[in-house]
Amino acid sequence: MEVTIYEVAQRAGVSIATVSRTLRGTGPVAARTRERVLRAVEELGFTPSRLGVSLAEGRHAANGIVFPDLAGPYYTQVLLGYEEVASELGRSVLILSTKGRTRVQELVKDLAGRVDGMLVFGHTVPDEQVSELVRAGMPLVFVSRGPLPGADTLRSENTASAGALARHLLAHGHETFAFLGAPLTTGDDVDERWQGVRAVLGGAIEAVPTASYTVECGYDAARALLRGPRRPRAVVCSDDEVALGALLAAEELGLDVPSDVAVTGWDDIMAARHARPALTTVRQPMRELGARAARALDELITGSRDTPRHLVLDTEPVIRASCGHHPQEVPP
Repeated sequence: MEVTIYEVAQRAGVSIATVSRTLRGTGPVAARTRERVLRAVEELGFTPSRLGVSLAEGRHAANGIVFPDLAGPYYTQVLLGYEEVASELGRSVLILSTKGRTRVQELVKDLAGRVDGMLVFGHTVPDEQVSELVRAGMPLVFVSRGPLPGADTLRSENTASAGALARHLLAHGHETFAFLGAPLTTGDDVDERWQGVRAVLGGAIEAVPTASYTVECGYDAARALLRGPRRPRAVVCSDDEVALGALLAAEELGLDVPSDVAVTGWDDIMAARHARPALTTVRQPMRELGARAARALDELITGSRDTPRHLVLDTEPVIRASCGHHPQEVPP
């Protein structure tokens, strides 16, 4: 695969702007620094293309997005928010979905060579490659990931709202619980939701894995859970799609929601409001996440801000019929 200007910068231990100035002769570069850059160029066999040099000068007017998957309303809403702002800023968007892909690191490296900066979802890019991109000076914004050095992070609040949701269920008499979600990765959104409900419910709740965050996987996991000998009184789901699958499984098994089992979700997608029964969930600002990420990345690319920022957006429990009670205030 073609060597990028980021690899030259990493090998020489300088920024991509310094590589560009050295190759173009457009600015002051110390003699020793220039020597390191030229040695890296020779060792890597780098050929300065117009594309690569314009990247160093921030003239691609293109951003990259790396998502684990683009299916489903959550990713769609985040992407819509991002693209709306990117369009206002005059930037195009190149999207990489890693689902089903091999050689993800090579694909990410190739994308990095064609854009001014990247938005990355969660832990989609391996940590070692994130460190490489940070060292190379690539402007980075992460969505749904905790703070990490050298990059902006942007996420919705999870723990407090999960705790409030758990207290609501507990206050209305539910005694046994299951948390339906994909394998938990430390520090990601779903893990924080699990930690929030477990802090309130303790040993009364168990984690039940799903293959992924989809209606189909939610249905499969919920069907096995609800037909078993230890059926929980309430199922707290990692997101609304998993919860919609749980509603379908309960219906198929002849269980009434909420009389036999309560179900809650997370996100407040449109389908949650129109489900039967309407789904209790936690509303998070999905489109705002995308919009803010686009503005943050533009600030880093243009140099109007060079200090990483870590933002957490508010979320709000929304109580509907699927947990057994009419809409009302959630206990703080």
